[in-house]
Amino acid sequence: MSGTTTAAALRRRAAGAGANRWVILVVLCASLLLVAVDATVLHVAVPAVTEDLRPSGMELLWIVDAYPLVCASLLILFGTLGDRVGRRRVLLLGYALFGIASGIAALADNAQVLIAARVLLGVGGAMIMPATLSILRQIFPDRRERALAIGIWSAVAAVGAAVGPLLGGFLLENFWWGSVFLINIPLMLVSLPMGRFLLPESKGDGSGPWDVTGALMAAAGLFAVVLGVKRLGGGESAGGVWTALTLAAGAALLSAFVRRQRRRAHPLVDLRMFARPAFSTSVGCIVLAMLALVGLELIAAQYLQLVLGLSPLETGLRLLPLTFAAMAAGLAGARLLRRFGPRRMVCFGFCLTAAAVLLLTAMGGQDNRALLLSGFVLLGFGLETTLFGAYESMLSEAPPEQAGGAAAIGETSYQLGAGIGIALLGSVMNAAYAPGLTGVPGVPASASSAAGHSLGEAHEVAAQLGGPAEAALLDAARHAFVHGLHVTLLVSAGLLLLGAAMALRLPRVMHCETATAGETPADVPAEVSADMPADVSSGGAADVPAPRAAAESRVSV
Repeated sequence: MSGTTTAAALRRRAAGAGANRWVILVVLCASLLLVAVDATVLHVAVPAVTEDLRPSGMELLWIVDAYPLVCASLLILFGTLGDRVGRRRVLLLGYALFGIASGIAALADNAQVLIAARVLLGVGGAMIMPATLSILRQIFPDRRERALAIGIWSAVAAVGAAVGPLLGGFLLENFWWGSVFLINIPLMLVSLPMGRFLLPESKGDGSGPWDVTGALMAAAGLFAVVLGVKRLGGGESAGGVWTALTLAAGAALLSAFVRRQRRRAHPLVDLRMFARPAFSTSVGCIVLAMLALVGLELIAAQYLQLVLGLSPLETGLRLLPLTFAAMAAGLAGARLLRRFGPRRMVCFGFCLTAAAVLLLTAMGGQDNRALLLSGFVLLGFGLETTLFGAYESMLSEAPPEQAGGAAAIGETSYQLGAGIGIALLGSVMNAAYAPGLTGVPGVPASASSAAGHSLGEAHEVAAQLGGPAEAALLDAARHAFVHGLHVTLLVSAGLLLLGAAMALRLPRVMHCETATAGETPADVPAEVSADMPADVSSGGAADVPAPRAAAESRVSV
């Protein structure tokens, strides 16, 4: 038997041979679907939540931001904990917590309870997300198969993004807004027993103690940084005492965390991974892509409902082409990556997304179905192409024993980009929107000032005024919102082009492992290598250290 064939067979033996790996992928995709639906379903429900609970502007930001910000803060903690105590165990605990928090959110009768429920959802999501990717990394050691698995995984994420707004719109048409959270409970009830009986337990090498102090430092530092950014997005000055203190504390904690990890013999996260251009560039690309995507989706949902006057269900249907295009890009991702390589694929994705964003600047106060359809299709395909190439490159550069930490870094960048995107683009939107409502003819100054906080508040204030003042205020608010949308789209296009320039640092060609006789694949555990027959391990394989995962995915630049 040749060395290459033996290496592939041993990798499949170590990971779970044959169809079992694809069954496991189905379970992991169900986990992802649970989180993806929850992340997008709230976008359609924001106007209904605002009308029912009447949160302040800051509370509304917390309702939207609490989940991604808390989740981003805890991903490293739970990702590395899964490496130590078992990724399946952490994943199943995440299922249970996610279901309980969904029930609390559905029954919330005020903004504070809903915010607390969203925090718990963030904790559950932080348990689920890195576990799915790290288990995927272990059961698909072959890069070609892993690329296909990631394509399916990302396509399921797009399905969740499609189902979320559509299902949310249907539920809002027939029930109250809390029903959008209840859909998580059936998914959890299915995923929990399936995961319990089908998923294999997966751990890291277990060397050295788990750094509890470092994990808490990372969580606190990330939370403080994103909280400071969120306060800036809420309109607070960068020179404000609390905002400055929060950002400074977060930066100090993260700096201390980095120094601590560099000193430790067994760090939580091997920071040397960032020295690899493919890994660090991939992380940056994920942040920029999510920064543009999530903020734009939230603003687009408000545009469709509050400017064009569409119902929640109609809004979900209008956003459907975006997610279907993302599904197509995910399924085609493995073939595109093999043909064009990470560099051209990610760069093309960014440029296509920027073109879609610039096309959407033609949106106005009137409905243009063809424009929205073409813009959303290009936007979905471009962003998913970018995310697929970035995630695949990042995971392939990570050592298998660091799968949990690497997945946590990738998901942290994903959630951090989403949270910062909402805060940053929301801040740009508010800064461009508010001046358009100063001095509206026939409207009291106090009413104009209140309407300048958000388009949703403008609708509430206008309803209280009635008569000609209501029509004048709504007309001014819609024009101001469209102007703010155009400014936000231009800022997003600039960020996306920056991402395209960053992607030029990625490898030009995707190369997979070609093991030679006598080599021990890095993906094969020690106990498997030790059981190799003598004729397979000849040539001193037992005495040769296993190469790092970087050797597996070596590329020419």
